[in-house]
Amino acid sequence: MKDPYAPLEIWFLTGSQGLYGDDVLEQVAEQSRRIHEQLDARPEVPVRVVWKPVLTDSDAIRRLVLEAGASDACIGVVAWMHTFSPARMWIAGLSVLTVPLLHLHTQLNTELPWASIDMDFMNLNQAAHGDREFGYVLTRLGAARTTVAGHVSDPGVGERVGAWARAAAGRAQARSLRLARFGDTMRQVAVTEGDKVDAQIRFGVDVEAYGVNALVAAVAAVADAEADEVVAEYEDRYDVAPELRRGGERHESLRYGARQEVALRRLMAETGATAFTTNFEDLGGLRQLPGLAVQRLMADGYGFAGEGDWKTSALLRILKVAGHGLPGGTSFMEDYTYHLVPGRELILGAHMLEVCPTITSERPRIEIHPLGIGNREDPVRMVFTADAARAVVVGWSDLGDRFRLVANEVDVVAPEQDLPRLPVARAVWRPLPDWRTSTECWLEAGGPHHTVLSTQVGAEALLDLADMVGTELALVDAGTSTRRFRQELRWNAAYHRLGQGF
Repeated sequence: MKDPYAPLEIWFLTGSQGLYGDDVLEQVAEQSRRIHEQLDARPEVPVRVVWKPVLTDSDAIRRLVLEAGASDACIGVVAWMHTFSPARMWIAGLSVLTVPLLHLHTQLNTELPWASIDMDFMNLNQAAHGDREFGYVLTRLGAARTTVAGHVSDPGVGERVGAWARAAAGRAQARSLRLARFGDTMRQVAVTEGDKVDAQIRFGVDVEAYGVNALVAAVAAVADAEADEVVAEYEDRYDVAPELRRGGERHESLRYGARQEVALRRLMAETGATAFTTNFEDLGGLRQLPGLAVQRLMADGYGFAGEGDWKTSALLRILKVAGHGLPGGTSFMEDYTYHLVPGRELILGAHMLEVCPTITSERPRIEIHPLGIGNREDPVRMVFTADAARAVVVGWSDLGDRFRLVANEVDVVAPEQDLPRLPVARAVWRPLPDWRTSTECWLEAGGPHHTVLSTQVGAEALLDLADMVGTELALVDAGTSTRRFRQELRWNAAYHRLGQGF
């Protein structure tokens, strides 16, 4: 995936006022630049932080906020009140704010100069005063924001700002995301359905349908030389089963998988899509359900989900952008079956074929096995086991009156034994706080069976993202209890219905 952060910016806004005179405002600007430089240098913040001149009146604030909303590069603003900035001057600007806001509560110095402190110092360094005024108006306006308090040299501050920036990048990706559906959703399945119009209103996701025959024709148009070039890459990068290698009795199946990959990449480029779905019930003239090709495209950052599940496909793309550059990976996933030995409960996750290899550090093996459904030739796929890591599993459900994201913090672990007969990529995890609580809460929340598993993106970024798009997030973590979670779902229902109106 090309670096999605390269063209993106966060704007750093500083509030003050003219009461203290030009000399003080010059000091405010100088200190603001120093705070900005430290923030821009934080390794946890993945995008460029751009300093803007100190704001001291309502009209300048409003014009700058409108400029931020009109900029293709600006994905959010960080606001800091250096001195006492009367917050009524911010109302007009905040009322037209259309990008995410982070309220940074900090100051230049870490220690008070106890022996020399005087009123000049107090007047200049009163963010403790100004940010409380600003926070009040944000609350009065009901403005969505993330609040981070602490000195910018604190790694914890960098981590929180970085998580918010990644969520803002994910939100920006959602606003421009185009998704290609090859075929419809799996018949009789409920949770993969959803309101595509509301998804475009809320998230910005543009879901477009394409006939499966468009993919069939694209596969047929792939030149032999193009397929051979991709096959050579397979044999270089992966352990390919002997029967699939050049000269093997099933080598043509691998070449067909390569044709599918070339065709999918071509169609994604032609349509401008960065996410897609397929459905084993609607394959038209395809000889195989795309497996290996899908895994390879996911590894390059494309969103995907099976059975026409466009919501999970879009969510995968959004979280791949949010997690770009971080250790680990992000994959389409499904809770498949359980290990229910008391005290050692585990979830085995997989899918028919399509699990992304970014969640493993081992060298995947390309194999071919019968699928048992779809009534097509045996498909090729990568087989591997996910690395042990802290992760989050998140799903997107349409509740009819609103969307809900359901997430569970988990520990991905090594399987207790080898899985020599399981012919698909897989992950094994221990859900927090425990299997029973996690599963009961997921079921109570109406969480979907298709999910995204990420060892890159954490709960903080998910919480920020949900706030940015005005969508509920039901989070199950180490501190969750079933009773309390059920109460939270009831409170959430009231909150979101009141927020949308009856």
